[in-house]
Amino acid sequence: MLSCQRHMETSLDKRALSGAAAASAASTATPSAAPAVQRTVYSVLGAISFSHLLNDMIQSLILAIYPMLKDNFALSFTQIGLITLTYQITASMLQPLVGVYTDKRPMPYSLPVGMGFTLCGLLLMSVAPSFGVLLVAAALVGCGSSVFHPESSRVARMASGGRHGLAQSLFQVGGNAGSSLGPLLAAAIIIPHGQRSIAWFSVAALVAMFVLTQIGRWYKAHPNLKKKRAEAPAVALSRGRVAMAISILVLLVFSKYFYLASINSYFTFYLIDRFHLPVQAAQVHLFVFLAAVAAGTIIGGPVGDRIGRKYVIWGSILGVAPFTLLLPYANLFWTSVLTVIIGIVLASAFSAILVYAQELIPGKVGMVAGLFFGFAFGLGGIGAAVLGQLADATSITFVYKVCSFLPLIGILTVFLPDVEGKKKRAKAAA
Repeated sequence: MLSCQRHMETSLDKRALSGAAAASAASTATPSAAPAVQRTVYSVLGAISFSHLLNDMIQSLILAIYPMLKDNFALSFTQIGLITLTYQITASMLQPLVGVYTDKRPMPYSLPVGMGFTLCGLLLMSVAPSFGVLLVAAALVGCGSSVFHPESSRVARMASGGRHGLAQSLFQVGGNAGSSLGPLLAAAIIIPHGQRSIAWFSVAALVAMFVLTQIGRWYKAHPNLKKKRAEAPAVALSRGRVAMAISILVLLVFSKYFYLASINSYFTFYLIDRFHLPVQAAQVHLFVFLAAVAAGTIIGGPVGDRIGRKYVIWGSILGVAPFTLLLPYANLFWTSVLTVIIGIVLASAFSAILVYAQELIPGKVGMVAGLFFGFAFGLGGIGAAVLGQLADATSITFVYKVCSFLPLIGILTVFLPDVEGKKKRAKAAA
């Protein structure tokens, strides 16, 4: 284990330091010229993406074991929604605050500390004797996420070498891959062995804490990257236009995450209720959807870097609408096909939205990441609670019919300003 630790530290530090040294040498060699393009530090991006995988795998376990918790504690759909609401609201309330604070006072070692909260929540959930204790455990996991997401998003941007969309996609695909693994691991391990087997996944949290400690060392050793502002000139937009654009992005995130809440929290129940699938088979279908989300995340960032983030946002949110409208009326085969398409198309938006927002408000990486991650988490929680009540009052199938119209909000993308075009013209004039 010690040799493995030394190898990981040496590998991460050597690659990261070489990238930083190259960027530093280039900038000192041409002090009066345009800033040199930094090298993308893939070792750091790989490490933070792997940590995101472990973090979101743990979180998705909670969603995947809802049928077991429902039976063990005799929960209603409303109470299931409250578990998600507690976790998501805890994360959403704290993430913007963490982002604002760390923009002013960076905290490199906050990442393993945040994962420690997740570890505590995981262990508590494995022995929870009541619904109230389940809520406390969910809140602890939410606290861990509130620290992890804004700071790890900052690390991804620091290591991007200017390829911000690619870096955010690599970072987020780790989380999506982890989310897709959760249902499979829950079906294979937790469902057969019961609630106490949740504690076995504390090993994953400990591994994540180790990796995040190494990332913290890299973060602390590179204050020049941490404080570096965007290389391209800032886009000159009035405060009113920036506020309008942020409001539109918030509405787009609302449509995306309210719809995702219907899948993440209730898709297994939908398949069980409509197609009479067993729990483990339904969780495999959820895994397929989450794997499609991971694939879509990989696509969105690089494509946004190449053709423009506004086009990716437009195609992702509005483009998924025909498929969501068809889903409630499809048979099992076409339900599987449609959920794969929906996952790929819908997931490509978030990295584009996040980087677009960071370009609207330059120099506030942590605040923007915390705001949008927090808002996404909060909407997911509120959506789960509201949709749970709707399911109790009507049916799961009716929930999917209502949610199928949400992506039509994507038409608002037409009102977003052309940030990339303005940046290119500003850079050419500089």
